[in-house]
Amino acid sequence: MDRIDRSILELLQNDCTMPVAEIARRVGLSTTPCWRRIQKLEEEDVICERVALLSPYKLNVGLTVFMTVKASRHTSAWADDLKSRVENAPQIIELHRLSGGGNDYLLRFVVRDVAEFDQLQRQLMDEVEFADVSTSICLESMKRTTKLPLSNLISPDGNE
Repeated sequence: MDRIDRSILELLQNDCTMPVAEIARRVGLSTTPCWRRIQKLEEEDVICERVALLSPYKLNVGLTVFMTVKASRHTSAWADDLKSRVENAPQIIELHRLSGGGNDYLLRFVVRDVAEFDQLQRQLMDEVEFADVSTSICLESMKRTTKLPLSNLISPDGNE
C-alpha cells in the first residue's frame, strides 16, 4: 500500500461514484493503471463494499438507540442465537461483542420513535435470554462518519 493507493482510498471514501478517470487525474495516474489499482484493492478486500449513505431523517428512522446487554450464558450457541435474531431485524444496524466494562454486547437501533424501539426491544427480550439490558437514546450525533483513518497506512516494506 503506497501513497497513491492511500489517495485512491481517500477519494473513494469521500465519493465512491467518482469516475475512475477523475480519480486517476487526481492521483497522477492514467485511467488504466488507476483502474487496476482499484481492482486489486477490491480483490484484496481492502475495498469491501461501495454503498450509498442515506438520511435516516428523510427515511423516518431518525431516532438512534444504543442497547447494551449482558449475556445470560457465555456460549457460542447463545452468541450465534443473538446474532441470527439481530440479522433478521433491519432496525438493528450494528451488533458488537465487547470486552470489559461489564457489558457483553452493544446494539445500535435506528427507529421511527420510542414506541417502535420498545416493541423491538420487547420482542428481542422474548426471543433471547439476557442477564441484564440497558438502553440509551441518542440525543445528538456529534460526530458520525464511515470514513476510516488512512494516515497510518504503511506498506509491508516500511515505506509510505
